[in-house]
Amino acid sequence: MAEGPLMHTLRTAAEEVVDVLVSAHIRRCYTVPGESFLELADAMEQRSQIRLVSTRHENGAGFMAEAEAKLTGLPAAAAATRGPGAANLAAGVHTAKQDSTPMIVFLGQVETGHLGREAFQEVDLTAFYSPITKWATTVTRADRLAEVTAQALRVATTGRPGPVAIAVPGDLFGQRVPPPAALPGAFPPRPPLGDEERDRIAAWLAGAQRPVIIAGGGARDAREELIAVAERFHAGVYTSWRRQDVFPNDHPLYLGHLGLGCPEPVLAALEDADAVLVVGSRLSEITTQAYRLPAAARSGHDSTIAQIDIDPDQIGAVTGVWMGVVAEARRALDALAQAPVTAPFRDFSAARQAWVDATAPPRGIGQSPGGLLHPWAVVEGMRRVLPEDTVITNDAGNFAAFLHRGWPYRHPRTQLAPTSGAMGYAVPAAVAAKLVEPHRTVVAVAGDGGALMTGQELETAVRLGLPIIAVVFQNGLYGTIAMHQARELGRTAATSISGPLDLAGYARGLGARGVTVSSPEELEQALTEALSADVATLVDARTDPDIISPGATLSGLLDRHAGG
Repeated sequence: MAEGPLMHTLRTAAEEVVDVLVSAHIRRCYTVPGESFLELADAMEQRSQIRLVSTRHENGAGFMAEAEAKLTGLPAAAAATRGPGAANLAAGVHTAKQDSTPMIVFLGQVETGHLGREAFQEVDLTAFYSPITKWATTVTRADRLAEVTAQALRVATTGRPGPVAIAVPGDLFGQRVPPPAALPGAFPPRPPLGDEERDRIAAWLAGAQRPVIIAGGGARDAREELIAVAERFHAGVYTSWRRQDVFPNDHPLYLGHLGLGCPEPVLAALEDADAVLVVGSRLSEITTQAYRLPAAARSGHDSTIAQIDIDPDQIGAVTGVWMGVVAEARRALDALAQAPVTAPFRDFSAARQAWVDATAPPRGIGQSPGGLLHPWAVVEGMRRVLPEDTVITNDAGNFAAFLHRGWPYRHPRTQLAPTSGAMGYAVPAAVAAKLVEPHRTVVAVAGDGGALMTGQELETAVRLGLPIIAVVFQNGLYGTIAMHQARELGRTAATSISGPLDLAGYARGLGARGVTVSSPEELEQALTEALSADVATLVDARTDPDIISPGATLSGLLDRHAGG
């Protein structure tokens, strides 16, 4: 049938989708372009309000979108083609799910007429993505795409934020459709804390002898309000796993980071607390120290824990609570700070000192006997050279234990780290952070294992003119697993990886600068030069593989089994 005049005035479904994204303030979409969403990529490329960022791997695209959304608090978009592309993107989407990060994910699918026939690269994407998203759906009508995109934005940002996946058969984006009807609002209202709830929690905190607060990612936009509540009620503050930047680490009421391997003296104030206010934290396995803390019914009563969260499903999900309130963290903490109560002074100086002691490197760090750097020395060098407000993107690996203790997060939105523990996060996340904050120093911190999973995104940084810095702790080991094996089994398996590799040469091959360092002096010089460079820099820090964590050596763990 010949096209009538009306068909030439209609816009494509892809163009309508991009309109919805732009109106929701989505400014970038990260992707490896694929044949099943040609028109979507083209529509984005034609719009100045949104930038299409081509990456070297879908894994990098997913991590970039997650990092941008985490840094800005607004959704970011990612797109991947069917089958292998969607599978590659999944790690970043799972990270967004566990980290409560809003993301919109477009997954190209086989053509409508081929669905269900195991066509080329066909996977049931709704079934694949449902467990790792807040909502996954397959659209089968072009005229519904804009509507579904608007609904996806609302789902991604309502309650506990998270990713939403939209699978779209490849023949839909290019179809011309009439303008969509009224679309659902993208950003829902944020519930406040009621006066009665405020007064009950305020009286409870004021009447406690040892009150503490656990603050999670939900409190990221409530930093000043969190400080005000802590000071008003003289309550100590812990930050949840990899959310260290929600409260200034140099504040006298900061008691530490509830991360992996948290020292027992640091946990003492939480174990002894008679009032624990949890704000914006889902109380993950790591934060709760394997679901051990905070403990309800301590001291013979059941009024130990109160929880404020924007998602009703999170309240009481992990441990019993005396009171649970559905409210946005910023509005709730602001109300608490103004509650008409007076709280007595509590001295948390001893608990504070326990954390300070845990962050102090041992004496005499520097080079190990083999001419390799002590991991503490790398973090110390970073502290001496890098600006306080540097955005740190950190990967998974045992090197991170030194970073978590040694790097002080004094400024808001300076930590991008996956609570999912996904390897390969740091370099892609740094690319996204530098796109969002081009005038800030952005440093990716990774081990050699994680760096070689997604290090090719250095080329993306070079191509986009982003002078990020990547600091790689190269010890030739999958250290976290080696530590677990040594501790549990007394021997290791499949954890030694080739090394030392010429990672500096690898970076230069991608167009970046590369520097190898094996002493504190070389490290500081390399970081100083990287700060003024106009291109991405990889600093290959050769570290001692025996120093496996702040409290153990690999040889010591193996010897313990041998001696037993």
